Amino acid sequence: MDRQGKLKLNTSVAFINQIVTLVCGFVLPRLILSKYGSSVNGLVTSISQFLGLITLCELGVGAVVQSALYKPLAYNDRNGISRIMISARKFFHKVGFILLAYVTVLMLTYPLTVKEEFKFFSTVFLIGAISISFFAQYFFGITNQLLLNSDQKAYLPLVFQIVSTVLNVIASVVLINLGASIQIVKLTTSLVFLIRPIALYIYVNRKYDINYSLKLKGEPIAQKWNGLAQHIASVVQGNTPTIVLTFFSTLVKVSIFNVYNLVVNGLKQIIVSLTTGVSALFGNMLAKNEEKEINATFNTVEWWIHTITTLVFTVAGVLIVPFVRVYTDGVVDANYIQPLFGVVLVLSGAVYCLRLPYSIIVLAAGHYKQTQASAIIEVIVTVVVALSLVFFADLFAVAFSLLAAMIYRTMYYVLYLKKHLLKRSLSLFIKQMLVDGVTVVLIVFATVFIPLQSLSYFSWIVLAIEVLAIAVGICLVVNFLLYKENTTAFLGKFIKGKRK
Repeated sequence: MDRQGKLKLNTSVAFINQIVTLVCGFVLPRLILSKYGSSVNGLVTSISQFLGLITLCELGVGAVVQSALYKPLAYNDRNGISRIMISARKFFHKVGFILLAYVTVLMLTYPLTVKEEFKFFSTVFLIGAISISFFAQYFFGITNQLLLNSDQKAYLPLVFQIVSTVLNVIASVVLINLGASIQIVKLTTSLVFLIRPIALYIYVNRKYDINYSLKLKGEPIAQKWNGLAQHIASVVQGNTPTIVLTFFSTLVKVSIFNVYNLVVNGLKQIIVSLTTGVSALFGNMLAKNEEKEINATFNTVEWWIHTITTLVFTVAGVLIVPFVRVYTDGVVDANYIQPLFGVVLVLSGAVYCLRLPYSIIVLAAGHYKQTQASAIIEVIVTVVVALSLVFFADLFAVAFSLLAAMIYRTMYYVLYLKKHLLKRSLSLFIKQMLVDGVTVVLIVFATVFIPLQSLSYFSWIVLAIEVLAIAVGICLVVNFLLYKENTTAFLGKFIKGKRK
């Protein structure tokens, strides 16, 4: 299978995975809300986010490992692949032991922060149950996944992920309806998700001839520690809202944030899934110095990421509050209708996706050391803005902190790309953003006053279809007028695919 074939397969499976994850991701929180209440939902979200901090120990090495593997894989250098895998495996085994220590500390301290609402030992058990899947990933899952991603075989771990996700939902729904405790439900979840790292371990050991007995001379992974800032930025972006709300607000507000973030994060992951394989494709092109192909491919990728992001997140901005009304119908222990917070959170998700084409190629080129200062500044912006505003407007504060940081980092990537890699004119980016802006304004004015007829999923689906149909029409017209070549090419491929 050639590079384009692998790209299409990776993208298709990644898209399916995100749809499955998005659908399943709405099922369980809703059940938890209805069966256990907002406080328990907030507790589960908070613990998961605190455990997510362990990925700081990865220090961004995962992305650096993937970048380092592009060249030896492109030239089938067995020794080069083996040396990188040996170094990476040793590193992530150390991370696994750090995880054990971190979880132990968390078990002793976190329950004290919620002792007024939850018993100490029940919280300890819940932390232990949720931590199992994290532990398995860092001991023997992540290096194998990075190898497959670099080899343009991301579809394999994604297939295992889809299977695990579906099995988890089935098991959790059964247990919740049987009246099982949240601790037993989450323990089952962790055990089900062991399927993925075990399957990856078996596959890689059978299909790749990696010599783990090779003696290392020197460090085979260039910029091994320079990925630190990049990864801290990613982890802080994902965890700051929950941590700030946990300490400076309430678990109920954590639950509200989580409900809205289910939508925003789900859409973000769908957009990201459409770029699965793009990083490996750019990495392969960069390894072979294919400058002309890189520029042509980047122009196309930039346009369709901007176009799909603008369409999807504008529709989300219009529909998110009506959806939350339906989703939380019957939940009376918190006010989930937060329009301003919802819109700002949607905007932050949109900006994150708009920067994908620029960040992907910068990191595929291995420019970690060169761009780490921007990652540190992004962290500072997120934390400072959130802490400055949280006492005045808790939910808005965390959403606005994400938006401010996203805008800063996006502009940084655009300017860095112009100066150091593709040397593109800034006018190309400005035109694209103006087109995005015009599209957003037209869609909002054309759809924002369409009413939700009744508080039901059917009524919301009807509303969503109406809004989406109008939005797609506007998006096509605007892009046909201003990006005629790209739009025509896209429609041509779409019609051709339909005829097949």
